[in-house]
This record gives sequence, structure tokens and C-alpha cells, in this order.
Amino acid sequence: MSALTKGRYLFIPGLLLLVYCTASVISKGATGDAQPDALPSVQGTLPHFIQEPEDAYIVKSNPIKLRCRAAPALQIFFKCNGEWVHQNEHFSQEYKDLNTGLKVREVMINVSRQQVEDFHGPEDYWCLCVAWSHLGTSKSRKATVRIAYLRKNFEQDPQGKEVPINGMIVLHCRPPEGVPVAEVEWLKNEELVSSLTDDNIDTRADHNLIINEARLSDSGNYTCLASNIVAKRRSATATVIVFVNGGWSLWTEWSPCNVPCGRGVQKRSRTCTNPAPLNGGAFCEGMSVQKITCNALCPIDGGWDEWSEWTVCSSQCDRQRSRECNSPAPRHRGRMCEGNSEASENCTDGLCTQNRKLLHDVKPQSMDSSNDVALYSGLGAGIIAVAILVVAVMLYRKNHSEYGVDVIDSSALTGGFQSFNFKTTRQGNPLLLNSSMQPDLTVGRTYSTSLCFQDATDKELFDPLPDIKVKVQSSFMVSLGVAERAEFHAKGPAETFPRDLSRDYCGTMDRRKKGLLTLNGPFSSCKEQLRTSGVFGHPGGRLVVPNTGVSLLVPHGAVAENMSWEMYMVINQGEASVQTLEGCEILLGPEVTYGPQGLDLFCPVAMTIAHCAEMDAENWNVQLKKKTQDNKWEEVMSVEQESTSCYCLMDSTSCHLLLDQPGSYALVGEPLTQAAVKRLKLAVFGSMEAGSVSYSLRVYCVDDTPHAFQGVVAAERSRGGQLLEEPKMLPFRANTFSLQVSIQDVPQFLWSIKPFTTCQEFSFPQVWCSNQQPLHCAFSLERYSPATAQLSCKISVRQVKGHEQILQVYTAVAETEKESVPFFMQTDCTITSQTGSKAFKIPLSIRQRICATFDTANAKGKDWQLLAQKLHLDRNLGYFAKQQSPSAVILSLWEARHQDSADLDSLASALEEIGKIHSRSSPKDQDEPETDFNHIEAVNGL
Repeated sequence: MSALTKGRYLFIPGLLLLVYCTASVISKGATGDAQPDALPSVQGTLPHFIQEPEDAYIVKSNPIKLRCRAAPALQIFFKCNGEWVHQNEHFSQEYKDLNTGLKVREVMINVSRQQVEDFHGPEDYWCLCVAWSHLGTSKSRKATVRIAYLRKNFEQDPQGKEVPINGMIVLHCRPPEGVPVAEVEWLKNEELVSSLTDDNIDTRADHNLIINEARLSDSGNYTCLASNIVAKRRSATATVIVFVNGGWSLWTEWSPCNVPCGRGVQKRSRTCTNPAPLNGGAFCEGMSVQKITCNALCPIDGGWDEWSEWTVCSSQCDRQRSRECNSPAPRHRGRMCEGNSEASENCTDGLCTQNRKLLHDVKPQSMDSSNDVALYSGLGAGIIAVAILVVAVMLYRKNHSEYGVDVIDSSALTGGFQSFNFKTTRQGNPLLLNSSMQPDLTVGRTYSTSLCFQDATDKELFDPLPDIKVKVQSSFMVSLGVAERAEFHAKGPAETFPRDLSRDYCGTMDRRKKGLLTLNGPFSSCKEQLRTSGVFGHPGGRLVVPNTGVSLLVPHGAVAENMSWEMYMVINQGEASVQTLEGCEILLGPEVTYGPQGLDLFCPVAMTIAHCAEMDAENWNVQLKKKTQDNKWEEVMSVEQESTSCYCLMDSTSCHLLLDQPGSYALVGEPLTQAAVKRLKLAVFGSMEAGSVSYSLRVYCVDDTPHAFQGVVAAERSRGGQLLEEPKMLPFRANTFSLQVSIQDVPQFLWSIKPFTTCQEFSFPQVWCSNQQPLHCAFSLERYSPATAQLSCKISVRQVKGHEQILQVYTAVAETEKESVPFFMQTDCTITSQTGSKAFKIPLSIRQRICATFDTANAKGKDWQLLAQKLHLDRNLGYFAKQQSPSAVILSLWEARHQDSADLDSLASALEEIGKIHSRSSPKDQDEPETDFNHIEAVNGL
């Protein structure tokens, strides 16, 4: 072995070969040529694979071929499931690559179905290649070999539906189990349905077919087609019928009465053609013909009245008389009287002079004298009446001069107020200065006339009333002679608004340009934003902006495992980000931004925003809008419409949103009728002014959302104000009438108030378009004596032709008696974020069991749609259908909706009811495990 100093072992299945690399003496034969087949083409190079084995599926009983190709390589062998494949099962060949000059070796083996079936291991059957060169070995990737199949029965067949036109169609399909996983296509009347050619159709949502707005042409037989490399399977055919319910046409005009005279009948008709019922749609309900009785008035012919007396004999020696056709007058197409209405005759029997003068024509003097007496008597009586009126006015002015000019207050004009019902007990509010002393006065009254003068003011928020004097005149004041003294501190009305909804505040908002129609305009001099943030991972959590009614729920699993995001929520307090809105839209809640941008979520988050609208679909059109990259606002969806891109649930005071994308969102509303109502929160604050003589009452009217009222509280805290009465809610209607604030029942022997400031007014556009900005007016009172330590009065806030609320003020005004009372006493004011299980009411294990139960549909209807129905979330089901786990999204929405409640009763009741339905529908079915609904007891036990 001296000449054979170096050697290398080569392992081949069943063989152990020793390959010798000879020295240079032996490397030459008799011919003196080197042996190229025994050496690699390039010295010092590891083999690299030109072709590696690929994953393969065995179809039926046909074996598959696995190939490997490497260069430079002395040998290549397959290794399957950790064992070498025998060399006899290899098919190899070798050739030279013309481009590189390297020797390429290619090896192939066959894998049969029997080999794969006989293999039992923790993973699929696999093979890889090992290539050798003089420098060492290289391994290829693992290739798996699986037996392909496709079951016959679908896990869920589509079900036929009858859908109204423009409704949403959702056909569910779960293909049979198979390897590889089957692809799904939809056929309509044996023709392929594609979402690429029809924007109204979506086939991408978990094998389901969604038709957003049903058309008549969408009626047909639908089949779900599942296929893979083994076979194709067809589901049961689902018949979809798009029907049209009938609608009445307009009534025709009433027909003429069917009799010319007397009692008859009139009728009108309509047809069920607007639209006509189609495809089994319901026929119109009601009558197609209406009949009413009529009284055709019979003709009445005219009749002459009696002749009048003859006139005095004229200078023409004749006299006249007349009669009228009114006994009776002709009516209802009756005939006029026949004959003459006037008659004349000679009154002197022909005894006239030649100049046509009467022989006995002498003027009676007594008649002229009587006329003069009547004239002078009337003049005398008029002069006496004027004198009496002047004296009365002067006496009245003298008797009332001590009251100044403040004589036209609310009590003077209304003649007193209605009596009020006092509540005997009321729970104390820590916001109030004297929470246990004052009674509660709550009345709701409707008025039809204005109570005080117009005062359309654009007041600066939280600033004293501007010292601008406007003369106000009325017929009552002019009669008193005090019109020039009637002054009050406010700006004059800019214009008079017509009592038409579309022309009134819609046109007014256009004229105001960029004043009122702004989202979150400047609230005060502070431009700081309300912001909260937290770091969230796979367990999820919740973000809360304290005392604003705004929160964000991040569900479990929304963030990928081993990932975390720092998420934030912002309520803008700075300059308006949107200058104008179209039409008559107003902001119903704060503008909220959540982020960061680029946030990658696996399921939607749930955002809650408080709003101030009295929701009624007939009176409101509420839309969700989002800010675009160029700072413009676009509509995301209308609350009453169904959408697959977003979900919006309106409660009485809050809106719950399911959102996939971060950004800035705002809830805006457009009133459809004058019956639309938004809620106002009313609050009165008081503070002693400098000098301990004047006391200021400030009344705020703000949209009824926690965020808007928090701004009022912050401003009053900074100026030392005290809340004097429990805040109250006032429904403000879209009837274009103004809001009036008046002070009543001030003890006149203890306090005085500036003249003509007892009643102040906000114009309708100011209140309606306040967009979360508070309106404020002030009443300044002066006490006659420093010893006066108590103030009691009423503040009336009412809308003309609308509702009224009474704020009762009863407070101690001495500065030494004031105490610093906190405005908010919530214990969780500083808690802005929670993560993990403590942020959710439903424990994670219970949540996962509910999702596992309801996400998989079965023939008994136990799926997420039933869960949504029992939780009263069964509208816009197309949105849930597009989610990977519809049940998880439904539970997230339930969590957001019930975040303020402290129990799980509603969820437990819904699950219990579903369990009872399931047990009634299949009492003896042993295929379904009885523990499917064990989580009901678990939820009830929480």
C-alpha cells in the first residue's frame, strides 16, 4: 500500500467500496494518458445540484419518478425516510456539460403507492439525494410523496334561497376533504361564474359565493365545483330565486260624482305595478279601488228680493228703486232672475217747469242743521279719548320707572310659568356644589311662539359676553315709550332663516362657508390632543380614552405571534382637519384616529365612538367617513346599508365599528326630516367674580357626548367654576327654530341683573352645526348686600316650538364657603390600556370553544349565523362571511358593545337558547358529542 497512500470510502446500500486515488505513477497507463473518469472535472469543488427532487402526489396506482442532477459528482444516491435506496433501484446516466465542461450525473428512482402506504412514521414519506465528489458530499432538499385523493361528499352543500331584489346573496360551500386541497369554482346554470367579469360577485371569501346586490338575472341554479389532480366533485344544486314584491302605483284622480244632483259615489283606483310582483314576490296589500260618497249640489234658481223704497224726486222729475236677485241667489248652476233689477217713474205727475225744476222744490233747513251737530259731536269725543290715552301712558311710565327697562322678561310675556313637580329625594352627584340640597325640576313642554327677542350670537367660547349694544324694539316696548332704552349685550341677528329644512340650515351652512361645518374646530386656546397608546401582541387588549366614550378593542389573535405593535388612539383637539362637508351633514361624535399606519392585523379591531343622535332611520342618514391621504373625507359606508368592507352597529348612545385599516374616522349625520333630533347636554356653572359682589352664572349647551362635555369641565376647572345642577339632556329638533336661555325667579330684593340679559338666544345653525363645540351664555348678578350668601333661581333652556328643560340653581355664593370639588370621580380615569385576558369579559378558553363550535356549519344550522341572530347582530352578514373566523368577529363586536356591563348574562342566555334548539332538533343523534355546548355552563358560571 506504499504506492496507494491515499484512499476514500464510499458508502453504497449493501456495499462498502474503497475507492483509491492512485499516485501520479499509477495515474498513467501504458498509453501514458490520464484516466478522466476517475477524477473530478474541477479540483476542490463540492458537488452542487442542478435539479433537486420535487414534491409529488401518487394518483391512483401510478408510481412517480424522483430525479436528481448534480455536477461535478462521482456518485449520487437517494435516501428515503432515513434509509439508503438500493443501488439496483437507481437509474443513472452521466454526460458532460458543453458550457461548463463539468461532468453531470443524473439519477432517477421510482416510488410506488405500496411503498408510501407501507410507511408509518410521524411525517409524510420523503426522499433526498446525496452526491459525492473528492472534496466531500452535498445533500438536496427533501421531497415529500403523498397519495392524492378527493372525498365524494361535500362538508357543506349550498342551500337554495329566495332573496328580494337588491338584497345580498351568500351561498356557502365547503369542499370535500382531499390531498392536495381542492380548488372551488361556481357554476350558474352550468356556466362558470367569475368575479373578474362581474364586480357585483365575490367568490374569494372562503369558498363562498357572495352577490352584493341581487338582480333578476341572478336567479338560477348554482353548483359548487371542487377539483384537484385526482377528480372533480359537484355539490348539490342550490336554486336561487330573486323576487320582487309588488308596489302600488299612485292613486288616480277622484272621478266625478256619478249623479248630477243629490247623493252619489266617487271612486279612484291604483294598480300593483310599481313594481309588479315577480318570481313569487308578495302582491300589494290593501285595496285597489276606493269609494267615497258625494253630494252633488242641485241647481238653485235665483229669486228677486223686495223692491227698495223710492228715491227722493230728482231734479229731472223722476225717482228710482231697485231690487236684488238674492231671494235666493242663484247657486250651483241655477238660473238668474228674469226681469229688470231697477225701475224709475215720473214723480210729479208731469208738473215740471221748463228748466226742469220742481215747482215746490224747497230745501228743508232742519236736515242740514242735524248733520252739523253729528260732525261736531264726533270731533269732541275723539279729542277727549286721545287726552285720556296720553295721561294713562304718562302715569304708567312714572309708576314703572323704578324697574328700569328690564320689563320684558319671560314671566312678563308668558303670564307666569306652569307649576313644577319637585322630586323629594335624589342621589347626590359629586360634581355638584350642593348635591344634597337642591330639588330637581324636570319638565318637558312644547311652545308655539317666541319667548324673547332674537339674539343670533357667535359667542367666543368661555369668554365674557361681548359688550356690544343692539337696540331691540317691539310693539309692546314702543307703546311704553322705552324702545330707545331696550338694550342687551349680544350681537344682532345676521339674517332671518325661513322655516324650510332644506333651504334653512343647509343654505345657511353654505353661506357661512368654512365656519360651522368643520370637524373638531378650535375648542379653546389649548391645541393639545387627547391621546392614549399601548403595546399589543398576540393576546390583544383594549385602549380607552378616559371620559370620552371612545375605546378600541384589539381581539385575541389580531396580532401575529412573536409580534407586537405600539398602537395609539387620538381625539383631535386642534385646528379643523376638514373645512367643509357637503349638504347638511353634521358631526355626531369626535373625530378619532387610530394607528400606526402600516398596521398588519389578521382580524378587524372594534372601535367605539359615542354619538349624540336620536337614531331613527326615517329621520337620519348616518355615514361613516374616513380621511384620505390628501386630507379629504370619503364615505366608507352608510349605517343603514350593508357592506363587506366595514361593519357599523348603532346603539342609542354609541357607534361600534369593525375596522381593518388604521386611519381617521368620523361619524356624520344628515337629517332627512324636521323630526330628526340630536341630544344636547345642559349644564350651569357659577363663580364669584372679583370684588365679591357680582356672581356669574354660565350656561352651556353642548352635544350630548362625554368628549364634548369633558371640554366644558376642563375649561370651568381652569376658571374655578362650580357645577350647580345635575347636567340634563334636551332633545333639539331639526325644525329650524332657535334655542332660548332665560333666567327666572331671581329674588329681586336680594339680587339684581343687568337689564335685558334675562333672556338670550342661539340661532338654529349655531346649535345644530356646533359639531361638538360648546355654546355658552352668561348671566351676571349683583347682590345688594355682602351679607347675602345664598342664590336660588331657575334657568330655562328651550327650543322654540320644541322642548324645554329647567335647571334649578340653589347655591352658597360666599367665597369662604367654596370647596374644590373634583368634576370626575371615576376610578379608572388613569387606566388607558389593558392587555391580555384582563381586557376581555369572555375568557380565552371559552371564546375558543365557542368559535370551534359555531365556525363549522352543519345540517342542523348550528353555525355562526345562528350565533349572530341570538346576539341581535344578524344584519350585514356578508361582512362576517368574509372573515376567517366569523364567530370570533361576532364575539369581538359583542365585547365592544357590552364593555360597560359587568356580567355575561346576555351571552350565556343566547348560548343556552341555542343549546335548547339543538337538543330539540336532534334528541337522539349520537354523531354529535354532547359536550359541544358545555361552554354554556362555563359562561353561566363566570
